Amino acid sequence: MKKYFFYLSMALVALVVASCGLKGNHTSSGRPYELLVVVDAGVWDRAAGRALHDVLDSDMPGLPQSEPSFRIMYTSPKDYDSTLKLIRNIIIVDIKDIYTKGTFKYAKDVYASPQLILTIQAPDEEVFEKFVEENKQTIIDFFTRAEMNRQITLLEEKHSNFISQKIDSLFGCDIWIPSELNNSKTGEDFFWASTNTGSADRNFVMYSYPYTDKDTFTKEYFVHKRDSVMQVNIPGFKEGVYMSTDSLLTDVRPISVHNDYTMEARGLWRMKGDFMGGPFVSHTRLDQKNQRIITAEIFVYSPDKMKRNLVRQMESSLYTLRLPQEAPQSQIPLGVTKEAEPTKK
Repeated sequence: MKKYFFYLSMALVALVVASCGLKGNHTSSGRPYELLVVVDAGVWDRAAGRALHDVLDSDMPGLPQSEPSFRIMYTSPKDYDSTLKLIRNIIIVDIKDIYTKGTFKYAKDVYASPQLILTIQAPDEEVFEKFVEENKQTIIDFFTRAEMNRQITLLEEKHSNFISQKIDSLFGCDIWIPSELNNSKTGEDFFWASTNTGSADRNFVMYSYPYTDKDTFTKEYFVHKRDSVMQVNIPGFKEGVYMSTDSLLTDVRPISVHNDYTMEARGLWRMKGDFMGGPFVSHTRLDQKNQRIITAEIFVYSPDKMKRNLVRQMESSLYTLRLPQEAPQSQIPLGVTKEAEPTKK
């Protein structure tokens, strides 16, 4: 079995040593989409541990190259010390015969902030393995949404007021977009903002059109509409070059945003007639008040670089979109409802 062993930096160790224990408030350590698994070494090496590892190591969808969903570290319970307890994302494997089935529970900000600790309980390794495999998407979504919520918190404090005002004037909506996107273009029922850096370029697009077709929320309709909008509004540098959607590498699924049906599309864009391309994520929603469809999308252009964190960072903004007369919702539900009892620090 392929294993990943990572070591915390000396700077982190020095920080914890200086703190002299976990009394008081601490800032969590680790980078986005890093997590620590606390598990007995024997379990980690057997089928139960391999099942969890494979879930966390599975590729993030919608990227042009293979990138794991998370960067994994692991430690045994006896080595789970004050240094490791400061990590921002932690999974505790709790296998004891006192349990009757596989369950989740989680706790927030136990040793540091922001921090989430997910405990997976099971009566034996066989039940644990099956429970993890059956709940693969729940585990991935839990920590992905946790990281997005942290980004949303940052966006609430600092986002582009210019873009928010533009989106309000054009669509009557609100959204929080990173202030670094300081280049923009406006079209008919269309808005585009970009960092325009040439490398690690981040982009946000929003467009609307009347709701007239019951088949709107299908992959085929989405790709057709997206291609027609992008051909008009995002042309290339040469005649006949424009942005298009790679329909074979685009997937759609229903999700909930602000407790409202949303079609998420995730895939790859390409410049037809050119070599440029990259990943995109979009949310398509029905504005019932105005009987129109609103699509908000992020896409990135970052050739020869890893794109997971870049896409996830921008994707967080899509969850901040508020349609007309929609109440604010600053956090994405984590998908796990059993919160642990408060733990003493």
